[in-house]
Amino acid sequence: MSERPVLLPYADPAFLADPFPLYRELREEGPVRRVVAAGGLDVWLITRYEDGLAALSDTRLSSDVRDASDPRLLAQLPGKERESMLSNMLRSDPPDHTRLRRLVSKAFTARRVAEMRPRIQAVTDRLLDAIAPAGRADLVADFALPLPVTVIGELLGVPADDRLDFQRWTDRMIMRGAEPPDPAVVNEAWQHMRAYVTGLIRDKRADPGDDLLSGLITARDEEQRLSEDELIAMVFLLLAAGYITTVNLISGGIAMLLAHPGQLDLLRSEPELLGSAIEEFLRYDGPVSPGIARFAREDVEIAGTVVPRGATVLIASAIADRDPARFPDPDRLDITRQDNAHLAFGHGVHYCLGAPLARLEGHIAIGTALRRLPGLALAVEPDGIRWRPGGLRGPLSLPVTFDPGA
Repeated sequence: MSERPVLLPYADPAFLADPFPLYRELREEGPVRRVVAAGGLDVWLITRYEDGLAALSDTRLSSDVRDASDPRLLAQLPGKERESMLSNMLRSDPPDHTRLRRLVSKAFTARRVAEMRPRIQAVTDRLLDAIAPAGRADLVADFALPLPVTVIGELLGVPADDRLDFQRWTDRMIMRGAEPPDPAVVNEAWQHMRAYVTGLIRDKRADPGDDLLSGLITARDEEQRLSEDELIAMVFLLLAAGYITTVNLISGGIAMLLAHPGQLDLLRSEPELLGSAIEEFLRYDGPVSPGIARFAREDVEIAGTVVPRGATVLIASAIADRDPARFPDPDRLDITRQDNAHLAFGHGVHYCLGAPLARLEGHIAIGTALRRLPGLALAVEPDGIRWRPGGLRGPLSLPVTFDPGA
């Protein structure tokens, strides 16, 4: 393996629009590749499916950023909020992760997700009612963005009057814009959000409702409950994992169909393919790119390469999910693909707890948009779409036209 680190050019619009030629080159060069990622971080990239699948279950690779040797990773977290931000399932390992996931699973049940279907459908219809008469829209700002933030807000029991502030702080915390983040702005948003969530927890303790946050507050496991920091961290995790990634799934999925008109026509004619289409969107160009970070607890040999203790390892699901050794004709979008065990939601103990909700939102949003917006087409050339920088992949905007009034 070459020791020359490759720069992942997140500032290059051409790379953001189509990172897959470089990803393919990296995978062909070797299963483990040193790259320079966002912020100048030195990262060991796992590029092939079987190695990535194994790494996601490798206990020598930690989810806790405190196991990283690069101090810049911990420094990225606002100082006053650091403990809260580190107290969630995404950043913890067993046994803490096991306890947290068991407690959260008691509140975030399949029944609760299934019961949200009518409400998700109602919000989807309301958003499409607003844009359908115009014959044009930005399907990010007008549709894909407000739907998940409304769902997450309702899931957590955030009052409707507070959701605009809630969305604004969230956007700043997870750096939704195209420009490099201002650390002071990010830190201020974290402080506002922590103060708000602390107050919301206090109110839910006094007057619990039938919402996820009330369920998290009351969830018990052998007399254990989530601590205040863990509750706050769980809200942050739901925002980061359940908000912008779902925006990207919805808007990215529609963008993929518009770029592949044959697949769009097939889905319109056979809407029962929507379930497999969602899985193919996740595999072909999922909402997280290049992938999932871990930190080496010790020197770890991966596919013949020794990754040193403290190194940041990026399990590149976006690259692995186009590995021809696992997926036939991997660079072709095929909504009929059946053997589609992609890594977009991870694997093992950290498999995304919110995957059923993301799938449900994507299914309802994309399916309803295709029914309600006949003649749907891009209002710009494909290379005119601006894409989100960094590790969250999706369009920043998606201007479209369609037959009005449907």
